[in-house]
Amino acid sequence: MAVPARTCGASRPGPARTALSRPRRGPRPGPGAPRPASGPPRRLLRLLPPLLLLPLLAAPGASAYSFPQQHTVQHWARRLEQEIDGVMRIFGGAQQLREIYRDNRNLFAVQENEPQKLVEKVAGDIEGLLARKVQALKRLADAAETFQKAHRWQDNIKEEDIVYYDAKADAELDDPEIEDVERGAKASTLKLDFVEDANFKNKVNYSYTAVQIPTDIYKGSTVILNELNWTEALETVFTENRRRDPTLLWQAFGSATGVTRYYPATPWRAPKKIDLYDVRRRPWYIQGASSPKDMVIIVDVSGSVSGLTLKLMKTSVCEMLDTLSDDDYVNVASFNEKAQPVSCFTHLVQANVRNKKVFKEAVQGMVAKGTTGYKAGFEYAFDQLQNSNITRANCNKMIMMFTDGGEDRVQDVFEKYNWPNRTVRVFTFSVGQHNYDVTPLQWMACANKGYYFEIPSIGAIRINTQEYLDVLGRPMVLAGKEAKQVQWTNVYEDALGLGLVVTGTLPVFNLTQDGPGEKKNQLILGVMGIDVALNDIKRLTPNYTLGANGYVFAIDLNGYVLLHPNLKPQTTNFREPVTLDFLDAELEDENKEEIRRSMIDGNKGHKQIRTLVKSLDERYIDEVMRNYTWVPIRSTNYSLGLVLPPYSTFYLQANLSDQILQVKYFEFLLPSSFESEGHVFIAPREYCKDLNASDNNTEFLKNFIELMEKVTPDSKQCNNFLLHNLILDTGITQQLVERVWRDQDLNTYSLLAVFAATDGGITRVFPNKAAEDWTENPEPFNASFYRRSLDNRGYVFRPPHQEALLRPLELENDTVGVLVSTAVEFSLGGRTLRPAVVGVKLDLEAWAEKFKVLASNRTHQDQPQKCGPSTHCEMDCEVNNEDLLCVLIDDGGFLVLSNQNHQWDQVGRFFSEVDANLMLALYNNSFYTRKESYDYQAACAPQPPGNLGAAPRGVFVPTIADFLNLAWWTSAAAWSLFQQLLYGLIYHSWFQADPAEAEGSPEARESSCVMKQTQYYFGPVNASYNAIIDCGNCSRLFHAQRLINTNLLFVVAEKPLCSQCEAGRLLQKETHCPADGPEQCELVQRPRYRRGPHICFDYNATEDTSDCGRGASFPPSLGVLVSLQLLLLLGLPPGPQAHQVHAHTSRRL
Repeated sequence: MAVPARTCGASRPGPARTALSRPRRGPRPGPGAPRPASGPPRRLLRLLPPLLLLPLLAAPGASAYSFPQQHTVQHWARRLEQEIDGVMRIFGGAQQLREIYRDNRNLFAVQENEPQKLVEKVAGDIEGLLARKVQALKRLADAAETFQKAHRWQDNIKEEDIVYYDAKADAELDDPEIEDVERGAKASTLKLDFVEDANFKNKVNYSYTAVQIPTDIYKGSTVILNELNWTEALETVFTENRRRDPTLLWQAFGSATGVTRYYPATPWRAPKKIDLYDVRRRPWYIQGASSPKDMVIIVDVSGSVSGLTLKLMKTSVCEMLDTLSDDDYVNVASFNEKAQPVSCFTHLVQANVRNKKVFKEAVQGMVAKGTTGYKAGFEYAFDQLQNSNITRANCNKMIMMFTDGGEDRVQDVFEKYNWPNRTVRVFTFSVGQHNYDVTPLQWMACANKGYYFEIPSIGAIRINTQEYLDVLGRPMVLAGKEAKQVQWTNVYEDALGLGLVVTGTLPVFNLTQDGPGEKKNQLILGVMGIDVALNDIKRLTPNYTLGANGYVFAIDLNGYVLLHPNLKPQTTNFREPVTLDFLDAELEDENKEEIRRSMIDGNKGHKQIRTLVKSLDERYIDEVMRNYTWVPIRSTNYSLGLVLPPYSTFYLQANLSDQILQVKYFEFLLPSSFESEGHVFIAPREYCKDLNASDNNTEFLKNFIELMEKVTPDSKQCNNFLLHNLILDTGITQQLVERVWRDQDLNTYSLLAVFAATDGGITRVFPNKAAEDWTENPEPFNASFYRRSLDNRGYVFRPPHQEALLRPLELENDTVGVLVSTAVEFSLGGRTLRPAVVGVKLDLEAWAEKFKVLASNRTHQDQPQKCGPSTHCEMDCEVNNEDLLCVLIDDGGFLVLSNQNHQWDQVGRFFSEVDANLMLALYNNSFYTRKESYDYQAACAPQPPGNLGAAPRGVFVPTIADFLNLAWWTSAAAWSLFQQLLYGLIYHSWFQADPAEAEGSPEARESSCVMKQTQYYFGPVNASYNAIIDCGNCSRLFHAQRLINTNLLFVVAEKPLCSQCEAGRLLQKETHCPADGPEQCELVQRPRYRRGPHICFDYNATEDTSDCGRGASFPPSLGVLVSLQLLLLLGLPPGPQAHQVHAHTSRRL
């Protein structure tokens, strides 16, 4: 039976029992052959219970051997269980280690983790950390408003009048495409010296600020020079803030003009090609500059919108979407005579990364046809905004209309939906070069508290799709102090290399007035921001007292994680925040949904739940108990949670006051002791401030020993808790060597190694030579075997990991081992602890032979069972390995041992890759169940560009970076003149240029994507079970039984006679979801619970709406026009000279 084909996000088919049929060993009867008289009718056979089936299935005359009966397989299973248990008791040393801990109980105290106290303390510490940043923010914002109010505007200011450090100057001076005249303009740029600073992961200069100006803004314009002039005074406030709080990281002012001044100074991280960084499009600026938005974008796709105009509209919509954050809601529709959504979204949806990606892809499919119908577009937009049955921002409401022009003012629509209150702002965008009267578009915007913009060419898109934020900022500015509230952002990647950060933001208002009695200025000057690195917040959480499976996490009002051990984005996108939902960071269930909702609502709570957790290597699923405790972090939008397994309620705290004992135990860390005591790996933790870190554990141990020769475990520069526990566990594991391992012959039981790992950070591997093949993480808390052993009782087997596409294990050259581990648990005074894990490493080849013997009918150690022609015998796994398949499979469905020699090199592979037919039967009979989830942090290689065909209209649509990099959009008139020529000559040559690696080169190498993960784990069947895989003449009988006190399934099956049933192959390997995970169109119909910011500034009675935009005409440069015409006629791309002409022309404009 095959599993139905499924797509990403499809639901799991219900478990289905395989039908029972009669397997036929030996010759197949031909068509119409009579049924043997001894056989029961087939319909009756299907009704017989499995236990009665076995005697009926021995076809007389087929062979002297029959399939083993149930009690025989159960007998083999008991022998396997006894062998495993015996080896682990003798060599594992779990019982002996318990006694060693009890014997040394005077050397440690048992401490208790009190979840409520812990989480409240950490929340308070985080609140204090952020509060210090808030005070610095307020000083900066107040100072900025004061400096700007005192500043006198200078119309005649020149570049040489302003001295500042241009963060991009060094990179531009090295750029051969920058003209000499550009370099000359840098005469007033400071030259600074920098020193390496570990806190910033960068070279910095604490005496100055740095200035970053977007590439498409002319640095010599009067507006920019005045901005640089008054913001220079911020340097003194920046430096004073650092004096008060030396832990401050980047302090930055993002101006509404696009200028960023940040402290301390450091060179800008210039990408390989074009630099598209603009502070006004950064997540922290967008969040701080306006209140949440409900936005409907409507795009005119009538027949007059064609060619470049339609392409400009598509690009404009994509750029507009980039100005939205997760606090905003949006929908996009196209209209001609009728309006319809461009995507599958039928209502406003959250403007998160995945939804915006759906919009951007859908927009590219818009086609121009029909006649313009503004009424249809606006009625659709107003209906969207009036829908109160959906989740939305419920703050600023706006309609953004992109069109090439029209005469209809649709006043009746505004009268019906928006007047007299005008709660919806209307922004109109005239796109492309045309001769239409723009007065109706201006009127629409002015009559509805919006703004009118023109986008004649590609160069106007970025600036004109973000300036609407100035209009939305008016009510905020007019609200004054009420609006001066610090907001904390989502997690995002810092552009200057700090890694993941959150930023506190505070808007800065223009407090100037035009004259006495004049109206208050209503412009936002910009946003002040201070970064806090996530690593600094993590340092406030308990590191090692929670055990390997305990952790702290935090979420925001959207349910996105701020802290979580699974927050590990594989790629960095500087333009988007890192948004991982708590329910995607963990395996979602109803209990976690309740916890998430309570945390978002700012409540306290505690709940013990049974839940599923994914192993560290993402191959296994365990069902575990966890205690969740949570509290809000006051004065922020965050909530903090603590997850603690019941066995981590208590932990050990070493107390090695005896210095002689300290020295004695420390000597067992010296490499000179390894030959007799086994090799020691120490966890690479921050034991002391002066300890040099290293990825090589041998080097790290050397650094540790050298430092310990200079300081004592009680030194103030060291973490005494970590050091004492490390040294205690060194001594305790050495006693295990002395009492158990040293006197045992590992070869007798075919063991490659024995080992012990502890919470204190010690991993001891015996004998010393076994360390050469030891590949486990030296940090036990990051070792999958360690964490799984704590969560599972009994013996946990873990075969070597193998990818399906990699070459199989080479048993001839390497000795392959199977890890078997178990947790050490003991109680002291009624307090239970699991401070260590012990185990053995089995020699795969030797144990495969042993497995065959244990699963055989041998009555003597050296003599296999004999079965003559006249005797009737049951098959076994040793003698009949040509007919009988016997395997041990672990709880994840991975092959551990097999009686088939040719399968030994497949140990560690998912069993469906070894025997798809049998694995499917195990799944369908509920021995296994599966869990599907999605990894939203994965990285994928870039897709190769496809062939878009030869038709002139089927062309590659370039990105903003492509257009800027090509630099031939110098004049809007030039394009209008040569539009048709460009289609024929240019698109298939110039537009196929390599995409610019804008805003960080890693994005060009790999991009974020969604990967579907499937893990298998044991199902509800826990007893011995017989079944037949019904596949006509290919039917197979099998028996499966769980081995007690292990994570193994013992399976005995007939070998397949043919391959007709191989179609149903279960997949376990992570796969790429082309649709970006579960179907977004379905997910938005059941949005997850969230809350927006508690403040909203979308209206102020004193707002002056008279400034609502006006038409603009950019006269083209005659020289540029002629040059471009010649280039177009020759079919040649413009060179650096044309690029610089464009740069200077656009900047002067």
